[in-house]
Amino acid sequence: MIKIKDIMVKDVITVELRESVKTAVGLMKKNEIGCLIVVEDGKPIGIVTERDMLNRVLMLGKNPEKTKVHNVMTRSLVSGKPDMEIIEAARLMFKRGIKKLPVVDRGRLIGLVTLTDLVYSQEVLTEMVGILETMRQTTPKRMIKVLDPLLRIMGPVETPTKLGKI
Repeated sequence: MIKIKDIMVKDVITVELRESVKTAVGLMKKNEIGCLIVVEDGKPIGIVTERDMLNRVLMLGKNPEKTKVHNVMTRSLVSGKPDMEIIEAARLMFKRGIKKLPVVDRGRLIGLVTLTDLVYSQEVLTEMVGILETMRQTTPKRMIKVLDPLLRIMGPVETPTKLGKI
């Protein structure tokens, strides 16, 4: 079985809790990424995404130079462990409705896995099709956007694996 440590990105870009949203946007643009893990004293405590900045700063007319990352980040950081199997990570991401999963070992951020990373595995893609079939009405659109192009290329998947409890 493939572990998330085998596919995770190891050079994760982070932002300090008290940095401005403008600084965070600059980091995201420079590194061509869609999220930053928020850290305090080197420990991961949250995540801030492009969507967070659009909805919690731009749409509300807030000043990105004065607004701090801690005011717009998602604080309930869902994370995985390096030895977690990728299928388990996929289930966790679907259950929690997230597309990015920080990988944490002993309180330290060591990597990041995205839903896109996971769908490159036939095992995970097959499971995701099964999940999508059972959750068709409640699957977030942002997750379907990641999977739809691959599903169109692959065509129907023969036998989705049986789901455990999601």
